[in-house]
Amino acid sequence: MRDLVEIGMGRTARRAYQLDDIEIVPSRRTRSSKVVSTAWQIDAYRFDLPLVTHPTDAVVSPATAVAVGELGGLGVLNAEGLWARHAGAEDVLDRIVRTARDGDSAALVGLLQELHSAPIRADLLTEAIRTVREAGVTVAARVSPQHAAELTPDLLAAGVEILVVQGTIVSAEHVAKDGDPLNLKEFIADLEVPVIAGGVSDYRTAMHLMRTGAAGVIVGHGSSPGVTSTDRVLGIGVPMATAIIDAAAARRDYLDETGGRYVHVIADGGIGVSGDIAKAIACGADAVMLGAPLAAATEAPGKGLYWTAAAAHPSLPRSRVVGGPARPVDLKTLLYGPSVDAEGVVNLFGALRRALAKTGYSDLKEFQKVGLTIRC
Repeated sequence: MRDLVEIGMGRTARRAYQLDDIEIVPSRRTRSSKVVSTAWQIDAYRFDLPLVTHPTDAVVSPATAVAVGELGGLGVLNAEGLWARHAGAEDVLDRIVRTARDGDSAALVGLLQELHSAPIRADLLTEAIRTVREAGVTVAARVSPQHAAELTPDLLAAGVEILVVQGTIVSAEHVAKDGDPLNLKEFIADLEVPVIAGGVSDYRTAMHLMRTGAAGVIVGHGSSPGVTSTDRVLGIGVPMATAIIDAAAARRDYLDETGGRYVHVIADGGIGVSGDIAKAIACGADAVMLGAPLAAATEAPGKGLYWTAAAAHPSLPRSRVVGGPARPVDLKTLLYGPSVDAEGVVNLFGALRRALAKTGYSDLKEFQKVGLTIRC
């Protein structure tokens, strides 16, 4: 039974929970972390880590997409970002860093809007994807629902292997005043590559996206403290623990409905430390989409700054540009350790491996069955 609370005469609301509100319950068994697997596979693509990068220029360049892939994760390029619009993307990012030092947040967001008003160039996009493809790692790129039909042919021709259709909120069919809407079911049916789509935050929308044929559904809106402000600007948001569990329930029901088609749930938002990664998987996520935690990597193109694509929206920005941690580390150490930090911001997936071992589970699918409690 849903936990409904009366919020006024004749109006109730469902009680929902953030990842911070829950705890993982140990089982009767423990394991050595050496016999625990954090491997994850979507379609034909297998990864050593359940890691998908948030497609922001602050974290993912062609070079860092390669580095993430070589370390066992999936780096996702933003096909509408700076590498697709400017021949000297590194110089453009240096300009963003210099503007950030002045401390004028309005000027910084204005600069991002200006830089993203430049047209997307197919040659630059092809070159960025070629860099990743030639390194031998899985090639993934993100498009918004508004530009998916336009950009996808160029992306596929360049060698993209996994397509991510991501917006703040993505539905199975986008209704537009002018022009044809994007019907994801028809769009996905015409593609020969797996599609990950989102974000969603409720059971019904997750189920609808699964029925489009998507291989994975992104749950959440990339929210992180101090960075994204979708709830403040639009008033929209569902606490992440509840959102993940609801999407996992949709996955289970869709599996029964189709007689065995499994759709992956990817948690995007509310994840700041390694314990949040473990909790997201425990709630039912197959993988996590990380943005802000990866800004600490010395390889990150934002040089310690972090923002999401929503910061550059031409009329309604929904992301701030924030500074990263005071102690940057290389990407390998950030993901695998060792760590001298006791706050859960380094050795992110070494901690996940330890969480599985301490609760007695051998892999991620088993760990989704772990017990949970709610903090009082």
